Amino acid sequence: MKLQEKISLEEVCGKTYKVRVVEASECGKAAFTHYLHNHRTGFSEFYKKEAIQHVKRALEYKFPDQVITAEDAEDALQYMIFDFKKDVPFPEPEKPTFKFIDLFAGIGGFRIAMQSLGGKCVFTSEWDEQAKKTYKANFGEVPFGDITKEETKKYIPDGFDVLCAGFPCQAFSIAGKRGGFEDTRGTLFFDVAEIIKRKQPKAIFLENVKGLFNHDKGKTLKTILNVLRNDLGYFVPDPQILNAKDFGVPQNRERIFIVGFRDDLGINSFEYPKPTNKEATFEDVKEENVVSVKYYLSDTYLNTLINHKKRHESKGNGFGYEIISDDGTANAVVCGGMGRERNLVYDDRLEDFTPVTRIKGEVNRQGIRKMTPREWARLQGFPDNFVIPVADASAYKQFGNSVAVPAIKATAKEIINRILMHNL
Repeated sequence: MKLQEKISLEEVCGKTYKVRVVEASECGKAAFTHYLHNHRTGFSEFYKKEAIQHVKRALEYKFPDQVITAEDAEDALQYMIFDFKKDVPFPEPEKPTFKFIDLFAGIGGFRIAMQSLGGKCVFTSEWDEQAKKTYKANFGEVPFGDITKEETKKYIPDGFDVLCAGFPCQAFSIAGKRGGFEDTRGTLFFDVAEIIKRKQPKAIFLENVKGLFNHDKGKTLKTILNVLRNDLGYFVPDPQILNAKDFGVPQNRERIFIVGFRDDLGINSFEYPKPTNKEATFEDVKEENVVSVKYYLSDTYLNTLINHKKRHESKGNGFGYEIISDDGTANAVVCGGMGRERNLVYDDRLEDFTPVTRIKGEVNRQGIRKMTPREWARLQGFPDNFVIPVADASAYKQFGNSVAVPAIKATAKEIINRILMHNL
């Protein structure tokens, strides 16, 4: 019996099998898809053993009355290669010019940018399960999980060129200390630094919130730069804050970018990209068709926002909702209610005001609505063929946590040009 013809890619990739150690199955799905993505490269051997074991578990789950051998599993694995990546929205370049890994990957903003420049992703990790669904839907690959665990780190291959990470900023406790590598223990940056130390990539590309610049009176950033420059041996020019609106999307989103090159490469200069001066307004990303009534605020909720803003204004505060005009620039899209309330828009195209969700009061007649997840995707520079397979609540969170793709791409282009210019 040809078992490989009786099990589908989705069955192997989409389920968590009833094995004793669930984490083994989760790593297995990641190893399986990473193997298929790298089957034409030497990196495939790095994932092959666990990929075979995962397929074996899948076959045993589907055919409990049969004895499944490792050979059966390997045959099935090879068979699946021919059916892989048929409908992946964002396939890897056919002839990649460099290799990178994608840490704290979210939904793949870094990956879209790097692949568009000719990069081949050879490892990715992300702990959020909903984000993993979106990542898989767009790249055909399941990210590995929690990068703080050695179980995950052991799957990172050698020999990649660029480490990309939009790592979350955690508090550092460095008062009275040297502020070196050991002082970052207990923070997510430590895990990034540890991977850099082990794998020695040619270049690093880190992104974080603007507040990192002044966090703990500048001590946090000072510690990070000290680790990268002195402990790990990288040329790291002074970080720079870039704004997404300067790179062709109508969103006022400032983020700190940190770039570095391994000292032995002899790269000792780097210039961050200049603004493109490409004007963009909300109208450029606005939905072309009438959107669902569910995005329109109820009059009760709208009055609550109005009164809340008035209270703050009376105290001299600038808090509260904001309506973005069609010729305006959106505020930064972020997680939480205010991420949406500070990016309301006017849209008078709605004709049927019958609610489709439970609301207090009636749908407002002023045409005030939230932006849609697709509009948030466009504000972050994601193309329209980017698949959004999750519910709205998760989609808002994912795009709010993501990077602005155009700013990432512009910076990555400078990094790759510098590497290729040195024939590295």
